[in-house]
Amino acid sequence: MARAITLIRSAALSDVAEYAYAATAPADSRLIFLAGACPLNDDGSTAAIGDYAGQALKAVENMRTALTAAGASLQDVISTRVLVASGRREDLVTAWQVVRDSFADHDVPSTLMGVTVLGYQDQLVEIEAVAAVLDA
Repeated sequence: MARAITLIRSAALSDVAEYAYAATAPADSRLIFLAGACPLNDDGSTAAIGDYAGQALKAVENMRTALTAAGASLQDVISTRVLVASGRREDLVTAWQVVRDSFADHDVPSTLMGVTVLGYQDQLVEIEAVAAVLDA
């Protein structure tokens, strides 16, 4: 299946980052803007309370479900923003590693941010994403 997006790297920028620095989508692609994927169970309760990695994994799972409903997959994601309710770099990195590993070699441009609080009770992680697909 043809993918809409192209990940862009630049030799003029550091190769330390674990993501592409930019991505493009052709004019005829359909963009999908996802609400922040939260670590919520089917009953609306927060999953993996107190566990940054567990919440990141649940948020990725919920993001996959939303993408599937829109006719897309993780491989169609063009960018992400990972929000982590913590002032500790270690907590951000813990959540990031789960997200990065979930995308495997599809290392989309991403922003990792520590925030004060997120919307649901006991929520520690939220993942925003944009995807692009080519409809047949």
